[in-house]
Amino acid sequence: MNYDFTTVLDRAGHDCLAADIIPFDDVQPDPGFDEIPMWVADMSFPAAPPILDAIRKRMEMPNFGYFALPKEYYSAIIDWHKTRNGVDGLEPKHIGYENGVLGGLSSALQAFTAPGEKILVHSPTYVGFTHTFEDTGRVAVHSPLVRGADGIWRMDFADMDRRLKEHKIHFAVFCSPHNPCGRVWERREIEEAMEVYRANDCVVFSDEIWSDIIMPGYRHIPTQSVSEDAKNRVIALYAPSKTFSLAGLVGSYHVIYNDCLHDRVQHRGVLSHYNEPNILSVHALIGAYRDSGDWCDEMIQVIDENLTYACNFIREHFPGVSVMRPQGTYMLYLDCGDWCAAHGTDIKELQKRGIRCGVIWQDGEAFMMPNTIRMNLALPKSRLVEAMERLRKYAFV
Repeated sequence: MNYDFTTVLDRAGHDCLAADIIPFDDVQPDPGFDEIPMWVADMSFPAAPPILDAIRKRMEMPNFGYFALPKEYYSAIIDWHKTRNGVDGLEPKHIGYENGVLGGLSSALQAFTAPGEKILVHSPTYVGFTHTFEDTGRVAVHSPLVRGADGIWRMDFADMDRRLKEHKIHFAVFCSPHNPCGRVWERREIEEAMEVYRANDCVVFSDEIWSDIIMPGYRHIPTQSVSEDAKNRVIALYAPSKTFSLAGLVGSYHVIYNDCLHDRVQHRGVLSHYNEPNILSVHALIGAYRDSGDWCDEMIQVIDENLTYACNFIREHFPGVSVMRPQGTYMLYLDCGDWCAAHGTDIKELQKRGIRCGVIWQDGEAFMMPNTIRMNLALPKSRLVEAMERLRKYAFV
């Protein structure tokens, strides 16, 4: 490895939600257990050196006045999408700054739907989608993903079509790769989903923020690339934040090829007067996309090793807990229903047991599936090993 993925960073007290907050009000780690943050979806690795270099370089100019997005910002995004996913034809006019993916979703919802309107989304459902629907007065209609005998999560296209027709839905949210399930959709799956959306005249919001974190043997297929119709139907959102742990700097962007969709989403973002970039986040993105591809490749190797270790450990030591090894993302989604039933306990007690031994994990039921827990594996392996051993000794007992 050329980069540092083993240093244990003590992030507590350094503007870190994951290390400074415990997501349960009535439980704390017992004495003798330090906290291992494994809930908020950011990394516990040092940032890629080219990103830090780009920020330092910009800070040599001791002035941070008003600015316009530079040409390098657009070229870095275009080159990244070309290099990583083979995207051709992406131009600056197709790219628009967004403070965040959920801000982009809010703008799109307000541009194409009215309060009270129903929106199709798969479940399990990213909790941020749920909050955005609620905050904008939209109503989620869930089409459940189905786990096959092989444990793989898949879309139920007939169910999607039925719900779209039954509720007269014309706006859908798609997540690729899927959070929290970790599915990397195959081209044929995206094509079939897009055909369902086309047949029901849906605008599609595609969250592709995890698209750079794809495990070996899989490939991200940009939703807009599967057909000309998809290219003109889809509002796609991206960001360097998950890939390079830059969420605290703020900065996402949309890719929209259709002029009508682009103009309406852009207009809604402008109306807030808050959807403006931060100069350091702009240079962080440039440093990430221009010079940090090698770091990204090594990070994926580290995550892949962590996933292998965690899934094998769970399979060996936690009978009744099932997981699909994620094909993308660094989040692991645990179905603990059988374990809880066999041990006469409930998921809340299990979650609290983990926190009492210092493993700060996340309530997975908020993602619209009962008896589940979500865990972040983007941390040094030494801490992952410690976390799993604690869970074996003190939680899954």
